[in-house]
Amino acid sequence: MKKLFSLALACILIFAFGLSDTSKAKTQIISYKNCTELNKVYRGGVAQSASVKNKGGKTRYTPFVSKELYNKNTRLDRDKDLIVCER
Repeated sequence: MKKLFSLALACILIFAFGLSDTSKAKTQIISYKNCTELNKVYRGGVAQSASVKNKGGKTRYTPFVSKELYNKNTRLDRDKDLIVCER
């Protein structure tokens, strides 16, 4: 009986943790209409990588780093410094 209980508990835990990992992988990459919409979600904009430096000088907020999100919204990067809608 103990073996059956521990086996059932192990299966439940494996199933529960397996579902939580797949939900993280399904994050949607959204193409925003303009910088105002993007900045509502990402205050500092979106950078292509953590090593990117801003051309325009100082910014108030640190940009969120996501290559996929940057690539989806590249058209909003007017100064081509690899940061979309920085503030």
